[in-house]
Amino acid sequence: MEALERLQTERPQRCSWRPPADVYQMRNGWLVKFDLAGVDPQEVQLSVQGSQLSIAGVRRDAMVQEGFASYSLEISYNRFERTLELPFDPQNMQVATDYRDGMLLIRFQTAIDKPSPTGETPHE
Repeated sequence: MEALERLQTERPQRCSWRPPADVYQMRNGWLVKFDLAGVDPQEVQLSVQGSQLSIAGVRRDAMVQEGFASYSLEISYNRFERTLELPFDPQNMQVATDYRDGMLLIRFQTAIDKPSPTGETPHE
């Protein structure tokens, strides 16, 4: 029994859910949207390596209190993790994030040439 308890504590913590994601191609880049309802944005980590976008974090059940007894549990709480293979090369793109209504929005925008002070664009 003691060996089983030690084995269970030595195992890496597994993630209990994977947030769904949508990927959109826009005129000037890409938008990746993750459904993170109930997740504190401070509990989310993002990373990009090559063409892979990884997200990890935790969703906590803030409503659980002593004396509660569950009747039905359908929402996943715990650590989550998800890695997407992006259909584009995110290197040299501008990245902006926004968290709105439980959705994490990640915009990858191509660099837009700004007009010079003389009004000419650099590639003319």
